[in-house]
Amino acid sequence: MNLRTFLSRWHWQPDPQRTQRVRAEGRLRLRSIFTVGAFVVFAYVMATSGAASALAATNGTTGAPPAPPASSGQPNFGSNVYIFNPSMPQSQIQTTVDAVANQQISNQFGPQRYALLFEPGTYGSSTAPLNFQVGYYTTVAGLGRSPNDVVINGSIDVRNQCFGANNCIALDNFWRSLSNLSINVTTPNAGCYSGEFWAVSQAAPMRRVHINGATTLMDYCTSPSYASGGFIADSEFDGGNVVNGSQQQWLVRNSKLDSWSNGVWNQVFSGVVGAPAQCFPAQTSCGGPYTTLPASPVTREAPYLYVDANGHYNVFVPSAQRNSVGTTWANGATPGSSISIKKFFIAQPTDSADKINDALDSGRNLILTPGIYHLNHSIRVTRPDSVVLGLGFPTLIPENGIVPMKVASAKGISISGMIFDAGTTNSPVLLQVGSGHERSDHDASDPTALQDVFFRIGGAEAGSATNSLVVNSDNVILDDIWAWRADHGNGVGWTSNTADTGVIVNGNNVTAYGLFVEHYQKYEVIWNGNGGTDIFFQNEMPYDPPSQAAWMEAPGVDGWAAFKIANTVTSFSGYGMGSYSFFNQGVNIYAAYAFEVPTTLPASSLHDLFTLFLSTSGSGGILHVVNDTGGSSTAANPDVPVTVVSYP
Repeated sequence: MNLRTFLSRWHWQPDPQRTQRVRAEGRLRLRSIFTVGAFVVFAYVMATSGAASALAATNGTTGAPPAPPASSGQPNFGSNVYIFNPSMPQSQIQTTVDAVANQQISNQFGPQRYALLFEPGTYGSSTAPLNFQVGYYTTVAGLGRSPNDVVINGSIDVRNQCFGANNCIALDNFWRSLSNLSINVTTPNAGCYSGEFWAVSQAAPMRRVHINGATTLMDYCTSPSYASGGFIADSEFDGGNVVNGSQQQWLVRNSKLDSWSNGVWNQVFSGVVGAPAQCFPAQTSCGGPYTTLPASPVTREAPYLYVDANGHYNVFVPSAQRNSVGTTWANGATPGSSISIKKFFIAQPTDSADKINDALDSGRNLILTPGIYHLNHSIRVTRPDSVVLGLGFPTLIPENGIVPMKVASAKGISISGMIFDAGTTNSPVLLQVGSGHERSDHDASDPTALQDVFFRIGGAEAGSATNSLVVNSDNVILDDIWAWRADHGNGVGWTSNTADTGVIVNGNNVTAYGLFVEHYQKYEVIWNGNGGTDIFFQNEMPYDPPSQAAWMEAPGVDGWAAFKIANTVTSFSGYGMGSYSFFNQGVNIYAAYAFEVPTTLPASSLHDLFTLFLSTSGSGGILHVVNDTGGSSTAANPDVPVTVVSYP
């Protein structure tokens, strides 16, 4: 995913709205691959006070300090969960979070995993703020019942990584999160680094965050500042603009904005107070491109850990919401229910799948603490309303070709905050939701939900899996999914990290928000269920087919569509769906279609579709946007979105 085209030169020209417009040629970089493209990006120069200087990234060899002493009654979350309270010396907190950041900022494929948790109270001040960065595989979260129970006077930042002069980017800033706290942006004497910086790409969600002050989703302080995110949900931004800047795509769901600076290729807003007006494709009269839905059809926010007034730990499970707008906590407590930590099995990476299954079979829920879990049997989640919650991006790796997790066709199950890595022996699927046996998933009032669940084929290590996620249950909510066949890292190659399809949906009435699926070798997504909805889709086709003959859907049909809706489907709704291509083997490779769907769908079932060819250094491209509708995006017109506003 570090292959993108963005700005390489900035020409700042203030206008009355305090925004900046810039047009420049971009440089596409995949470590040492370069190319040229062009487009328009808007950015905003924030005028709040500055931030602490950037932490120096290490090569991952520096160890983090011991965790602070546990308070009485605190569960044993293991040595990689740091729990802070306001009575601790701020110097101790600063030293700890800086040490974790210094280790993790450049640790893209390392095994270390961390959670930084803040008990209710206030941290930092206007004169001594708490400013720190978030690196790979790091969860930062408040432990309050409300985001306003934990207040950080300072900033919690993600910035560009720099690979030599004029090669500072956020394209690989994956696998980190920020949730359930408030930030009063306080950044004195930091020069350019003024405000809250969250320059991330895929698999870096922001949830239940209240930011008072200016926020930027790009790091414009070092060039060329390429970025490719992203996901925000259940969050509120007050007192400042949110700078989209160079972010080529983003989904904001059920949040509140003061303002949003610009769009590049695909900005989608669902149930967002203060969202930009619908404007697709981009045009002078309204900016954009913006796809804006006034309300979200059905949502379920992620479960989260909190400490009650008596110092007891619980997990809160939000209720499902329908036709919702804004945050769940704007007018009081989030609707839902609490589960005592005593009803959870707190797993360590050394625990076997059998031990975990014994706990689940006994009726307990599951918390996976930070680390790598090598599994020789499937984890089985069978009980309705079970919660499986990851802290610090626990990573599940199957051995001997097993399916690492199987979820029953049951209502109300929550699977949240984890990575599934393919093992060296091919697995048929990495996460299976719904067994096809006795079902209770017909209860639409209590849907099963997957939040911040990520899949990886190669990258960290060699691995293969035929499919990453298969959903057989009805009424499932997919909320921030990144399924990635790696294009860089370890074990990467057309015959090495093999994988057919990222996501297969067989269940009915499945709703997806923030579906990111990239580089799989056949259909990226297959949707077989009726009544489905997808709000935001981001895709890159595989870069590396060695020849057209090696990548054919059928005789006479070049390539594979990114999103295939089965001919048996009679109802489906899609909004803000894009597919990009870049073929780097030096030969022309074409995909006949990006979206392949039944022509018998009701009129205007699909909204705001587009394709885009990423670079003049590639060859071939996509010939049609959806079926035979829409023009070509090829090496002949790189970086130019080819759009279809409505289909059929």
